[in-house]
Amino acid sequence: MVDKPQSGELFGVPYNFERPSLKRLVSSYWQPGDGMLVEKPFGIGYTLNLANWRAWIVLAVAGAMLYQERRGDGGEFESEPADEPVEVVVD
Repeated sequence: MVDKPQSGELFGVPYNFERPSLKRLVSSYWQPGDGMLVEKPFGIGYTLNLANWRAWIVLAVAGAMLYQERRGDGGEFESEPADEPVEVVVD
């Protein structure tokens, strides 16, 4: 029986199901010469390159959005209370 490849590319998306070592994990998340996205050390797709300054901006924005969502701050738009009925007009 033919063995399936453990890593490669399918429709332009990389995959890697080889058992990751600690060195490979660290080196995949920290690649100073590469762009913002790099191949995942295990799994399918891409992940952030923490050696790129744009990745830190993405993480900061995502963290701020998560903080705002958990705090319950709706921003400039006030949300209506959920216990009041909603009027729906159908033409």
